[in-house]
Amino acid sequence: MKVKKLLFGFCLAGCLVNSALGEWKPVEGKMLTPWGQKLEVASLWQEYPRPQLRRESWANLNGLWRYGMVGKDAVKPESWDGEILVPFCPESALSGVGRLLEPDQALWYERELAAKPVSGKRTLLHFGAVDYRTAVWVNGKEVGQHVGGHTPFSFDITDALNPSGNRLVVRVEDATEGYQLRGKQALKPQGITASRVSGIWQTVWLEEVPGRFIEDLDYGMETREKTTAPGKVATATVLKVTPKLAGTPLKNEKVRITVSFGGKTVATGQGGGELSIEIPEPKLWTPDTPSLYDVKAELLDAKGKAVDSVESYTALRQVSRIVDAYGQPKLALNGKEIFLLGPLEQGWWPDGLLTPPSDEAMLADLKFLKAAGFNMLRKHVKVEPSRYYYHCDRLGLVVWQDHVNAGLGPKDPPIGASPNWIRLRPDPQDATWPDDAHQQWVAEYKAMVDHLRDHPSIFIWCPFNEAWGQHRSMEIGQMAKEYDPTRLVCHASGGNFWPVGDIASQHNYPNPRFPMDDPRFKNMIKVAGEMGGYGLSLEGHTFPSGRKDWSYRTAKSLDEWQSFYRMTLEELTPLRANGLSAAVYTQAADFENEVNGFQSYDRVTKVDPAWLKSLNEALITGERFGARR
Repeated sequence: MKVKKLLFGFCLAGCLVNSALGEWKPVEGKMLTPWGQKLEVASLWQEYPRPQLRRESWANLNGLWRYGMVGKDAVKPESWDGEILVPFCPESALSGVGRLLEPDQALWYERELAAKPVSGKRTLLHFGAVDYRTAVWVNGKEVGQHVGGHTPFSFDITDALNPSGNRLVVRVEDATEGYQLRGKQALKPQGITASRVSGIWQTVWLEEVPGRFIEDLDYGMETREKTTAPGKVATATVLKVTPKLAGTPLKNEKVRITVSFGGKTVATGQGGGELSIEIPEPKLWTPDTPSLYDVKAELLDAKGKAVDSVESYTALRQVSRIVDAYGQPKLALNGKEIFLLGPLEQGWWPDGLLTPPSDEAMLADLKFLKAAGFNMLRKHVKVEPSRYYYHCDRLGLVVWQDHVNAGLGPKDPPIGASPNWIRLRPDPQDATWPDDAHQQWVAEYKAMVDHLRDHPSIFIWCPFNEAWGQHRSMEIGQMAKEYDPTRLVCHASGGNFWPVGDIASQHNYPNPRFPMDDPRFKNMIKVAGEMGGYGLSLEGHTFPSGRKDWSYRTAKSLDEWQSFYRMTLEELTPLRANGLSAAVYTQAADFENEVNGFQSYDRVTKVDPAWLKSLNEALITGERFGARR
């Protein structure tokens, strides 16, 4: 479906807030990627932002907005400081602003809103992500508030709209530190921390829906035995679809689901609640065969008329834990063991910080990893725009998804930080978090899972990275397993180990390690959650942060770097042969002062992906190791 943007009550005229296109420019003297260098305001992030629930009537609000920074106690700015290019944060080069928002300030936005009420329709205002506390007004009426910096939220603004002359105002506070979930952001970056990001940093858009509409589609898959003839039993693959509806209920309403593959309808179903639809000759999703099924969902009234329609997609695949012939728990896809190899993927950009300069740029990162022969990536303490996971779904890249952490973890130091980063303390420690901070942590974790749970590429949820913000470990680990039992949980990758979840993950630099015979991990899937980190600087392509370039071990040349990487895979070989299920190499691209990526921070390639592919695929397929020792 080609998604349109000029239907019903929307008009894109005026989206750029009384500004000529030529007035915007990046902040001078900053590092830019090739996509940042050619960025044009008129074509900025115009792709449909929610690929798994597409509806025709929408309008993109990215572009130039007015902005102001004032003290938190101010009612609003007396005058605007200038214009900011949304969805880039004010700290970034591509915003055109280049200013830090301080914890005692509020960031305000304003723009005209080209929308009007339409009889029988509701207008929804969507934010991809805003960091961190947000309040929104339309025509002076508050339409909602949101807390959390990394997942989407929406408000119904219908009752606040005027027939013409609408105005949208957004206010944001961002403390960055404390109990606030922030990932690698810091007020004063040092070590492995990075620049702060405040305010709007993903697409803002309008959507028009009927009074009763399809709000979401949840997917599941199961296999069932069925009798095909007397004495004969076959296995059926069933797609489970659960529509979630919002608005005023209709009498005798039903939802009709049409499933297609390659442009041909393969199955249909109709009813209320969860629908179970048998899929003939199922095409299972794997990294090598990332088969996607198109789904059309229609909300029907009592007469069978479609009052709402959305287009979506899904895949047939099951992620599980199995035990191999040697008694080792292993990660499995569709009932078969699979070894996952991929990089730590930070998702930061020198010109947009958390915001990629374009969809094309974001996709280029993923295509590089696929060309390099990886079948997985670890999305590190960041939640990306929905389109990122859509590209992973269709390219065949498995995602290990970290939660965005806070830095307030237990105070006890790691025992034997090298070579063993899984803390071997027999009485692992947790930080003590107050109830309100813990409840917000859980709310943001569940918001992440709700947002991403239908992407087939996601195999693993990781509540904690190392011990960052690690608290109430058993309670959170059990919550994570119960909240999405269809995936595996790595409770604390490289952090304090507690017997909860499915995966035990060791971080060790630069050499991969795992205590395979430790009885505490007997029932856990074992992974090398971080390793490598070999640095190679490219002259003219290092981030001007004022900090010294950093890596776990520095190579003097590409040849030396390649020898280091080859050695890492050789060290992984016996671990893989003895039960390791996955390995994560640090990292995909350079990140501020970290120079240990396959590409520089501005995305100049350091190492030929074809060279990486030959080594990576040999390890993934098992060609690099022999019989179990």
